[in-house]
Amino acid sequence: MNQHSFDFAVIGLGALGSAALWQLSKSGKKVLGIDQFSPPHTMGSSHGETRITRLAVGEGADFVPLVMRSHEIWQEIKAMTGIQIMHQVGGLLMDSGGSAWSKHGSEGFFNRTVKFAGQMGIAHEVWDQNKLVSHFPEFKLEPSGMAYFEPSAGYLIPELAVKTQIQLAEKNNAIVKTHTKVLGIAPSNGGVSIHTNQGEFWAERVVLSTGAWVKDFLPPSHKTHFKICRQILHWLPIENGKFANGKMPVFMWGFGKGAEDFIYGFPSLDGRTVKVASESFRESKHPDTLSRDVSVEEQQHFIREKIAGRLNFVTPEVKESKVCIYTMTEDAYFVVDALPDFPEVIVASPCSGHGFKHSAGLGEAIAQQMTRGESSIDLTPFKWKGEEKVN
Repeated sequence: MNQHSFDFAVIGLGALGSAALWQLSKSGKKVLGIDQFSPPHTMGSSHGETRITRLAVGEGADFVPLVMRSHEIWQEIKAMTGIQIMHQVGGLLMDSGGSAWSKHGSEGFFNRTVKFAGQMGIAHEVWDQNKLVSHFPEFKLEPSGMAYFEPSAGYLIPELAVKTQIQLAEKNNAIVKTHTKVLGIAPSNGGVSIHTNQGEFWAERVVLSTGAWVKDFLPPSHKTHFKICRQILHWLPIENGKFANGKMPVFMWGFGKGAEDFIYGFPSLDGRTVKVASESFRESKHPDTLSRDVSVEEQQHFIREKIAGRLNFVTPEVKESKVCIYTMTEDAYFVVDALPDFPEVIVASPCSGHGFKHSAGLGEAIAQQMTRGESSIDLTPFKWKGEEKVN
């Protein structure tokens, strides 16, 4: 095998790609990781200071084993390296009451979360508005509202997770090529020819974890399976001592029937601002042409429509905003399956806006499937759906 030939290659080294690269590198095989940027970076879906992790996943019970295993892996990384990626500060899911609301394709998201927590034995409490406010006066939940509290939830540091797993892979002799744009892939000699701006590579099998760029590698019949959605993260000034890290949980809040009637946020990491965001499901054409700038009008709309009347101790102005990307499927499920008519290539995810919490466990399961033919976590729920299913 020459220096440009590998047993496994991972194209795209964000949340899932970096996890799969590290797990594959444990096999002792020759492993290549490729990214068009230099991860961690700010161009995709794996940046912006923090990501929520929670065990009771209202999107579906199929995800719970993945996030449970991910929590174990974050702890294993800490034991190995001393690097703390996961901070279990607790998590709140709030429901304003009234009609059941949807999130990531899941109707009745609050009730499903409570149901899955009970079924899976996940420690939790359900509070009324009075109990919530007594614990966390930062929130103006309506009297009709309810809150789910999960002590094991918290936040992840995404850039640190990506960087650490790539470094661990390199310690296992994985080769990482950054600033390397994959221009195309094709069947070749029983494997995959990878054409890049830095030359040609060959791998026996490939993990395609390109996130929002996934459609560049799909046939027309499968491109419509994914939708690219621009997201905005905001940092707002807070009163001294409020939203304090170590005292404040991560939070999510559904306040209406629509999928975008929703906010989420984190404890303050700097003691001066709190990160809060909503979600948008408006389709963008391509990540290369997606606007990375946030207008004053967008910031003002967020304050007026999402924040006003809901958060105490927050100054109604935006100090900083950042853009990231969701790559959505219609049902918000992942896709982990072979590329159509190209079984040597596994399309891995995209993660539909809730993938970072699952990425460590999913990366391990994909590596297991590729190296030994089966995984300890069932990945069959994440095959292509309907007419796009690959036999």
